[in-house]
Amino acid sequence: MKSFVSIPKDSGFTLHNIPFGIFSTASTPKPRVGVAIGEFVVDCNLLAIKSLFNGPILRQHSEDVFSQPTLNKFMALGRPAWQEARRRLQDLLSEENKTISGNEILMKDVLIPLTAVKMHLPFTIGDYTDFYASKEHAKNVGTMFRGAENALMPNWVHLPVGYHGRASSIVLSGTDIRRPNGQKKAKDGSIKFGPSEKLDFELEMAFVVGKGNALGESISIQNANEHIFGVVLMNDWSARDIQAWEYVPLGPFLGKNFGTTISPWVVTLDALEPFLVEGPRQNPTPLPYLEDKESGSYDVELEVSIKPEKSNEETVVCKSNLKHMYWTFKQQLAHHTINGCNMRPGDLCGTGTISGPTKDSFGSMLELSWNGQNSVTLKDGSERTFLEDGDLVTIRGMCKKGEIVVGFGSCSGKIIQAK
Repeated sequence: MKSFVSIPKDSGFTLHNIPFGIFSTASTPKPRVGVAIGEFVVDCNLLAIKSLFNGPILRQHSEDVFSQPTLNKFMALGRPAWQEARRRLQDLLSEENKTISGNEILMKDVLIPLTAVKMHLPFTIGDYTDFYASKEHAKNVGTMFRGAENALMPNWVHLPVGYHGRASSIVLSGTDIRRPNGQKKAKDGSIKFGPSEKLDFELEMAFVVGKGNALGESISIQNANEHIFGVVLMNDWSARDIQAWEYVPLGPFLGKNFGTTISPWVVTLDALEPFLVEGPRQNPTPLPYLEDKESGSYDVELEVSIKPEKSNEETVVCKSNLKHMYWTFKQQLAHHTINGCNMRPGDLCGTGTISGPTKDSFGSMLELSWNGQNSVTLKDGSERTFLEDGDLVTIRGMCKKGEIVVGFGSCSGKIIQAK
């Protein structure tokens, strides 16, 4: 599958990928739907105006859904519409099809350099849930605070543990993150207020719901992929000292709700299909509503880098993989709705920190420094146990299988000082 668009070798925005996002330009500041290919954004709204979406669903809906400032209306159409759009875009961007490549004026208008666009949050997020789906991460944190014998809580291997987060503070990659203030318990037992001294990143991915379900109805694991539009990179910033003091008995609050960063391009499950793999063996076998007879994990290579403010170099501090995740996207969605909870287009579900089995695959500074006991040395010679003001944290994700490459781009945020 080849495109007439020149795609750099290191680009994950290939003809197989076709990730969706929301962009605007200086000349046309209204946000609208586009897809990324190589170093360009394809203006889906303009293609719709030109009546180039000719399938049975999008022939009727493309001008409406692709002119929207979010993906929500497009996602609500359901998977047949998503697949129809992806196939048509692949066709229009292929070497063989001359509809765009044979029309110089159209090609110039439709293909906009990535350097000339402003990206926006890809969807309106009504609700946000964060899971705790990595067994390695859960065991590491449990060992740290409860000892190896009690590392996993009894329920952990029976259900995907999760909590409801704050949708209003989810921001796009490139947005600065202010160090939060809060209550902390000092070593002498006194309670102090001030800026977090244990600010952390969390290497995560998240899926966005496309088609929702009615209140009182559940989404079966067999049908879950019909409701998941796609996947983004995510950094669920965490203030570990604030979190440690507040989380009993109801869980995270101010230690988490000050900021969560996501990447701008949404990679569809259809693009990820070649990278399906068997996940970790689940023991005990989950209850029937969570038991999946098909592969549900994906081979996505992930890395996290830190670049100090006064350094020109970034240091990769973690390399992990989505395939390490114990509970799959399908299991997370099936569990979330088994009680009749209704999901809506744009609802976001994070995986929780994705840690692997080796120290260099631990997906947070909490684990890499073992709660501050060990330092991580960066290329400029500076050391970190947790994040410092000015640190730029970047998450990247890529899938490769033979000649098929799919990338997520990057998810970045810079720490700025507390107020």
